[in-house]
Amino acid sequence: MILEISQEFPQPHQISRVVESLKDGKVIAYPTDTTYGIGCSIFCKKSIELIYQMKQRDRRKPFSIICSSLSEISEYARVSNSAFKIIKRYLPGPYTFVFEATREVPDLLLTRQKTVGIRIPDNRICVDLVTALGNPIITTSANISGEEPEGDPRNIDKIFGKQLDFILDGGMLTTDVSSVVSLIGAVPEVLRAGLGDVSWCSR
Repeated sequence: MILEISQEFPQPHQISRVVESLKDGKVIAYPTDTTYGIGCSIFCKKSIELIYQMKQRDRRKPFSIICSSLSEISEYARVSNSAFKIIKRYLPGPYTFVFEATREVPDLLLTRQKTVGIRIPDNRICVDLVTALGNPIITTSANISGEEPEGDPRNIDKIFGKQLDFILDGGMLTTDVSSVVSLIGAVPEVLRAGLGDVSWCSR
């Protein structure tokens, strides 16, 4: 179901409706500050498996997660003082930061190195959803793996159809992806250059 929602002022009743769906283990598509994402609660294993199937994604590539605040990030990641200064400066924003994960992160979302990618998009819909849900959601671009990310909610409906409980229509978006930066070592490491400027990583 395509559900129109305001990017600037997400309607509380719409947010509540979608959160109940997430609590029930459903999968949704939603706008971010880059392109559209697909997600579910990080604690719904069956839904995570469904997203792997929908995207035809290699299960050796864990999904990243969306948190609602810097304090929530610290629940799921081991954040050094230097890393905290970086995320405080650049989040919310079009970045995925990679950290060593805490035990709060489900095993299905961990890399072999026990790391996790975390986002706080500069998008009120995402933040309001996660805040109301009370825990992070999965984030992965709304496309078949290997294909161009999708910025049109109606095309997402054509691709995934009834596999999604809701498609939150926040309007047309770009097909850009977030920049991925590892904050595990002493020096930030760019793993993928995307919409977020990464020139600061070489300083």
